[in-house]
Amino acid sequence: MAGEVTAAALAQGILAGEMRALARAATLIENRKAAGRELLATLAPHTGKAMVVGITGPPGAGKSTLVNQLVKLARSAGQTVGVLAIDPSSPYSQGALLGDRIRMQEHSGDGGVFIRSLASRGAPGGIARATQELALLLDAAGRDLVLIETVGAGQDEVAIARLAAVTVVVLAPGFGDDVQAEKAGMMEIADVFAINKADLPGADRLEQGLRASGIAVPIRRVVATEGTGCAELLSVIHDAYRAATARERIPPASSIQIDHLGIAVRSLDEGLAFYERLLGMRVSRRETVAAEHVSVAMLPAGDASIELLEATDAESAIARFLEKRGPGLHHVALRVDDLAAAIERLKQQGARLLNEPRRGADGHTYVFVHPASAGGVLLELIQK
Repeated sequence: MAGEVTAAALAQGILAGEMRALARAATLIENRKAAGRELLATLAPHTGKAMVVGITGPPGAGKSTLVNQLVKLARSAGQTVGVLAIDPSSPYSQGALLGDRIRMQEHSGDGGVFIRSLASRGAPGGIARATQELALLLDAAGRDLVLIETVGAGQDEVAIARLAAVTVVVLAPGFGDDVQAEKAGMMEIADVFAINKADLPGADRLEQGLRASGIAVPIRRVVATEGTGCAELLSVIHDAYRAATARERIPPASSIQIDHLGIAVRSLDEGLAFYERLLGMRVSRRETVAAEHVSVAMLPAGDASIELLEATDAESAIARFLEKRGPGLHHVALRVDDLAAAIERLKQQGARLLNEPRRGADGHTYVFVHPASAGGVLLELIQK
């Protein structure tokens, strides 16, 4: 692949499993090249399948050795693996010291393992600036498991929790006798605790401290240098991943679309004088919705519409809105694939709904979400 290569050609190589293409793409992305951004956009439809796991913890806890064992276990199960190992930067060159790659070099000849060491280059949170983009690249490349090992992190270095579906905090005896005082920051992002070097004195005290602190996540003891307990830890990580994905069930952004913007007007005719005569828009539908005491006029605007709303009753919601605020944006309507599932998620998270699902203009089913739960905007969700 000497010379220039298009994002499409590079993407084709990555999807075909070419390690050279993957390495070249990683370099483009890490160097923040425009070609790297174009490549990620091309690969975006192929993401969303990898299990992304963050491995963090204080310096000396044995994170790299543990990652090495997890790679072995995943490969023995037939899974492909990507490892992003963030190393501290040289204070002189800002380059990575590459300690993690050296420690994992036994996998260098395995095409099922892709390891990339990244320089932190002063980025906060114990990760490198391109970490998220590289995780997406490995996901698109078909890696079953993506492990992100942070720099030895302090209590305020918790950025990994935003990137990984599961965050494993690795501790070791000697981390600190008073776990209760360390609960903030890093301790709060753990989905799983791994007590490494569990054969050393103090492991019992460390586990007791974690449990006494009230942290309700799994705790597993391992001796990573020997592989002891690592298989059970990986099983717990899989359980945590399944639980996390079951909780989220959030539809991808592409499955939610703006249906229309609802604009309250004192008179449909006056409003249409502007949109039709001055902007050249055309009404696709005009009707009265008795249940809402409102007359509406829909004006298509690309894939969405402008909905003009005129009150037909002085006590209607639109009439009260006009009296209080005057004409203007009343609500934003979004189309969703599964309205019932969206409503259930909202209820579980304590969102305030203004009505049960009911029929509206054009026969669609909808529900309104109170502005207090939607960033100050009245939100309408509509079944596609």
